[in-house]
Parts: sequence; structure tokens; C-alpha cells
Amino acid sequence: MRNPLVLWLFLAVIVLAEWYGYQAVRTMAQHQSVAARRGIAIVYWVVSLGVWALAFWAGTTRQMGNTVLKSYIMSLPLLLLAGKFIILIPLLLEDATRLVRWAMGAATQPAGLAGNAMPRSEFLAKLALGIGAIPFVALLWGMVRGATDYQVRRVTLRFPNLPPAFDGFKVVQISDLHTGSFSSTEPLERAVALINKQAADLVLMTGDLVNNRATEVEPHMPALAGIKSELPIFSSLGNHDYGDYVQWESPAEKRANLERLMQNHAKMGWTLINDTSHTITRGEDKIAVLGVQNWSGHSNFPKYGNLPQAHAASGDAPFKILLSHDPSHWEAQVLNYPDIDLTLSGHTHGMQFGVNLSFLKWSPVQYVYKQWAGLYEQGRQKLYVNTGLGYLGYPGRVGFLPEITVFELRRA
Repeated sequence: MRNPLVLWLFLAVIVLAEWYGYQAVRTMAQHQSVAARRGIAIVYWVVSLGVWALAFWAGTTRQMGNTVLKSYIMSLPLLLLAGKFIILIPLLLEDATRLVRWAMGAATQPAGLAGNAMPRSEFLAKLALGIGAIPFVALLWGMVRGATDYQVRRVTLRFPNLPPAFDGFKVVQISDLHTGSFSSTEPLERAVALINKQAADLVLMTGDLVNNRATEVEPHMPALAGIKSELPIFSSLGNHDYGDYVQWESPAEKRANLERLMQNHAKMGWTLINDTSHTITRGEDKIAVLGVQNWSGHSNFPKYGNLPQAHAASGDAPFKILLSHDPSHWEAQVLNYPDIDLTLSGHTHGMQFGVNLSFLKWSPVQYVYKQWAGLYEQGRQKLYVNTGLGYLGYPGRVGFLPEITVFELRRA
């Protein structure tokens, strides 16, 4: 929100949502005694302002103390605001209607009769509160259950140039673990067990192992080291892995953090591929797995990767898979390399909120990223955007649940 106009518009929407939330509650309480109505008003505003104050405190101190608990506290206004925003819409429309009817009455009725205020519809207030409860409950469910309700998504991909020895090759992709968001090791232990059930030939991880600091993954390293596949596990870096969102005491401390993170990849038995390529052979056939550091087509995310270097390292392999964390890289650079057959990305999380049905996919993130969840194709080249295994910010998921993707590669 670097644009001041956008910031002021956002604040105006918050104020309106809070006011209309109060209006709905006040209408529902209109038949109560004066003392009861006053008590309900006090409770409403104490809770609302208290939640915002707690969230502000948690946000300004989020790098200190219990960061996981603070992420939950910071999400409280989101839960309430989601419901109040839904309440705002019908009541704002009602007020517009009341205003028009009052103006028409003022123009046609004798002076002194048109000034009577029209009462707010109690039915509409009840309806608004009922509808407003839906996103509140959905977001609450997303925190309680959705955040670790791991889903296995199976995708068959066909390529005319896939070497015969790799027909039926099974690849598992995981992404965006954000291990700093977990308060215990149990969820990722469960995820690893589910990954191992897929009996993959190859496991690939496309960035954002941590939120900010290398130490965040260390309690989870025994579990993640237990991921099994026939071939080495290849991984790449995401925007959060560099520690760019933390105030470090010195550049040297930041560099040490990144070095420690890369060492942690190695300690888990993962092969981190930064701007390079590895060749996998089966008999006389081969494919290449390329990896680049984070490279984004958006100006507010870093461009660390060197695709020309990684591509040169892949040589003459007839089939190439690229790990690139940010899906905006695909149209910005990758499509200029027509021999990169499959690009695997993450980063978007599906915004951890949306509608994810077979016939309808929607999330607010689609207004920022053209490719944001699932499979995309252009010519012979394919991009798959994994919506992530972990979570960040809002400690939950609604619609776009944590994903383990299983690809079966087939000759066309």
C-alpha cells in the first residue's frame, strides 16, 4: 500500500464496515431496554477496538516473542472484517434506497411531513448478520482445520519429447513450507508420511522453506529429512528464504543466515540447485532438472535468479524441468527458452482463500498474478503453480488447502 490513495480508501472501507456492523447490531437490539442497548453498544466497540489494538501490537512486535501466536492475533481483525464487509453491502444499499425515497418524499410532500426518518429494516439487518457470519465461520474453520488439511493432487502430463525410459515417471512437488509458521512438528510429520505414500521417483521443493530465518526449519529437519524418493531431492529458493523481510544488524548477519539455510538443505539430504542443472539418467535416456534462485516479474519481489546460466548448464538434455519459485517468471523469461518443457512454481498460496471447485476457481490473488494455481500451457510448454504446503500471515486456509502435487509424466 505504497499509494496513499489506496491506503486511505482501505481505511475508509474499514471504518464503514465497522460502522455498519454496529448499525446491524443496534437494529437487532432496538426492542431491548435502554440499559441493555447501551451495554451492547459498549461491548461491540470495546471488542472491535480491542481486537484492532491487539493486532497492531502483534504486528509491530511480530519478530519478537511467540511469532506463531502473534500471527493468530494479527488474523483476528481479518475474521471480523470479513463478516462486517459482507454486512456493509446490503445495509449500504438500503441506506442509498432510503436516501432516494426520503428525497422523493421531500420533493412531493408538504413541509414538515417529509422530515420523518425511515426506520432501518430489521429483516435486512438480520439477513446481513446471517450472511456476514459465513466468511467469519469459513476463516475460523480455515485456522482450526484447513491450515493442515493436506491434499494430494494428481496430475498427468503428456509430452511428445519425453524420453521412453521416463514414460510413467512420477514426480512429487511440494512448495512454500513456511516452517516458521508451525507451533509443533506434528503437522509436517503427517505431511511427510503422506508424501512418502506416493512412492515418488523424484521429489522437488520450489522455495520458501522458511518465513525469514534459517533457524525456523531446524525443529522440523528430522521430519523433512525423512522424505523418501528413488532419486535425490532437489530444492530451490523462494523470496522468503533470503531474509529480506527482517532488519538485520549487518549485511554479514544476513549473509550468514542464508548460508545457514543452504546448509540446512544439505543436512536434510536435499540438493539445492541455484542457477544450475542436474542430469537424471535411465538407461540411455536422460532429462535435466534446472533450478534458479527467486526471480519475479513483479517489481516488489527480488530478481536473484540467472536462468541463462541454469539453461546453459542443462546442455542438450531432450526434456527439461525448471524449478522457479515465482510463476511470473514463466511469461517474463522462461517462455523464451522453448526447450524448457515443464516449469514448477509456488509463491501465490492461492492467497490461502478462495473458491476451488472443479468448475470454478477464484481467489483475490488472480488480480495480481496471471498464473496463480494449477496448470497452464502455452504451445508445448507447461507451468504448474503449487498452492503450497504451509501458510503465512493468515494462519489458515479456505478453499485452497495445503497441496502435495503428484505428476505422472507420459509420452504423448
